[in-house]
Amino acid sequence: MTPIRLAIVAPCYNEEDMLPISAPKLIALIDDLVAAGKIAPDSFLLFVNDGSRDRTWSIISDLHRRFPVCHGLDLSRNVGHQNAIMAGMISAVSAPESADAVITIDVDLQDPLECIPEMIDAYYAGSDVVYGVRSSRESDSFMKRFTAESFYKLQARLGLKTIYNHADFRFMTRRVILELEKYEERNLYLRGIIPMIGFPSSTVEEVRAEREAGETKYTLKKMLTLAFDGITSFSVTPIYGILAMGGIFILIAIAIGIYVIVSLVNGTAVHGWSSLMLSIWLVGGFILIAIGLVGLYVGKVYIETKHRPRYHIQTHLR
Repeated sequence: MTPIRLAIVAPCYNEEDMLPISAPKLIALIDDLVAAGKIAPDSFLLFVNDGSRDRTWSIISDLHRRFPVCHGLDLSRNVGHQNAIMAGMISAVSAPESADAVITIDVDLQDPLECIPEMIDAYYAGSDVVYGVRSSRESDSFMKRFTAESFYKLQARLGLKTIYNHADFRFMTRRVILELEKYEERNLYLRGIIPMIGFPSSTVEEVRAEREAGETKYTLKKMLTLAFDGITSFSVTPIYGILAMGGIFILIAIAIGIYVIVSLVNGTAVHGWSSLMLSIWLVGGFILIAIGLVGLYVGKVYIETKHRPRYHIQTHLR
């Protein structure tokens, strides 16, 4: 069995506090895997700087000078977590890097490194994709845990084929990444695209750890953006939901109309603004939501038709 050349891709955004802690652990992991004969000696780490405004890139550059195993990719601006992961994976498997497989992991290392040898073993057992699946979210706050699990369930109800409780901690072979490159959409949602590709896959369970330094850069706004991208990029169910709500509103309107006619006939009708204003605000709100949702789909189509690059690489340290 020939050991694979592995690349561990770690996207970074303003991680000057976390990099000095996580980099030595990742370097030690590579050394241990090489010593165990699981990966080739020319395996490497690839830190992807996603337009950081702090000292992240200077730290990556220093790591590259001190440790040949550390490579760096500096994007010209912030393009978002999903695009940064994509940039790292494509760069890792393209010449001259030409890695046989890639593992993506956030540089905060809340995903346990102990799972990586299991992923590699799963590859040797026949898997082209190995997903890290969280068996516990005890380290997350109640709100984050509740919203994340609710979102996964919502995705399933909307028909999205994703891996439950899986984020972006995964192992992928070169041939899968090259197939992934054929998906040209700009609104990337890797958790939805990768299961669509097929190829043999498996999972490993992980327990998410506490962040050791700094604060998470994945804000509520970014999580909501990712959620909307995931739903609107893979499902038209919300549009059908709007149609159904429109039908319900029409039935309610018919019922109110019948009630008004009966009241007029019986002479019990009460003239007032309350019911009228309530109806206007309710229907008006529904119309605005419907227009906004349809506009979101139209906007995505507009962006996709431009075929603009997802990212631009400023510097690549090999």
